[in-house]
Amino acid sequence: MGQTDTPQDRGYLVGIIFFILGLGTLLPWNFFMTASLYFQDRLNNTESMNGTAVHKEYYFNNWMTLLSQLPLLLFTLLNSFLYQRISGAVRITGSLVAILLFFILTAVLVKVDLKDTDLFFSVTMATIWFINCFVAVLQGSLFGLVGLLPQKYSSIFMSGQGLAGTFAAIAMLISIASDVDPESAALGYFITPCVGTLITLFSYLLLPRLEFADHHLNRRSNYEEGTTDKLLNGGVVVNGKLNGHANGTAMKAASRGSSEVEEQLELSLDEPKQVEKSQAKASVLEVFKKIWVMAFCVTFIFTVTLSVFPAVTVDVKTIFPGKWERYFISVCCFLMFNIGDWAGRTITTVVRWPRKESTLFPVLVLVRLVFVPLLMFCNVRSRVYLPVFFEHDAAFATIMAAFSISSGYFVCLSMSYAPQ
Repeated sequence: MGQTDTPQDRGYLVGIIFFILGLGTLLPWNFFMTASLYFQDRLNNTESMNGTAVHKEYYFNNWMTLLSQLPLLLFTLLNSFLYQRISGAVRITGSLVAILLFFILTAVLVKVDLKDTDLFFSVTMATIWFINCFVAVLQGSLFGLVGLLPQKYSSIFMSGQGLAGTFAAIAMLISIASDVDPESAALGYFITPCVGTLITLFSYLLLPRLEFADHHLNRRSNYEEGTTDKLLNGGVVVNGKLNGHANGTAMKAASRGSSEVEEQLELSLDEPKQVEKSQAKASVLEVFKKIWVMAFCVTFIFTVTLSVFPAVTVDVKTIFPGKWERYFISVCCFLMFNIGDWAGRTITTVVRWPRKESTLFPVLVLVRLVFVPLLMFCNVRSRVYLPVFFEHDAAFATIMAAFSISSGYFVCLSMSYAPQ
């Protein structure tokens, strides 16, 4: 099919669908993270020890961050091998259905009065773990899918991911501002991602019916074969034809007679089977060798971001007591971060600097480490052993803005550069 015959994305429907898919991949993490105040309130428990009331601390934010990111890491690596055994459609639809079921469980627990806070904590942590296992598979599969389309769709997909946090933060603000009782507000809050996940699922099912998407996604098998062949450089059967050593062996045998030709051809035809067994490991290793700089950048960006957000930033206190205290964390921590993260990702659709070959790129990524002490020196009253250099709300909001924009910008650049 010629360039002029390539289908067009009519009404930009494919772009909209990938924006929704990006939104859906990070809804789980953002809705649990933004609801930290709800969970802390449910876990606000005092126990009697020797006749003295002692407050039991669960360190919810710390455990939530650990049990979110650990399965993301493990199952993202696992997904590198799953794609060869389980089709993309099964991985994506299966993950979305599982995430939906776990969100329904979380919404149901809002109405269940669990007296045992330890049990509630354990169920919540298990839910966070399993949801993020499926999120890792979903996210990895969708990144592979969007990589088959023109590059701008990767930026659109990641822009949708950035907006997921803003969506969750606005939902929490509406929940706080509503006049209904806290239980009903929490129920409405957790029903929202159920609806969002359903919309994401239906959007994905619509994707193959669009001509533009079908044209690009049908190239998947050819793309994977061609890419693997280039990475492994020979010794593989391509389109059913012998290449490399197989052809050479046959030519040499031909000079020694027809009986030897048959024997040598049988041996050479067995070679692709042996190569196929090691192809998966080899291809993953070769790909990693080519993208290790971008892989390091993505890992380091998330390491810096998640080391302080939300575990540290959620403990920052406002200097203005009163009604503003109810909204401070939701606005200056969650909403500020997610708007900045989305803005940073969106900027990459217009500006891409520095280039992927530039040594300045990893240097700028490393410089983001400065945000860790900057945020820890804000008005974090729970850490009395640290001095407070940035007490004012405006100082915290400014640091959060720079922190979030740089996070979204460099993550999106890294994830866009790697497939190239």
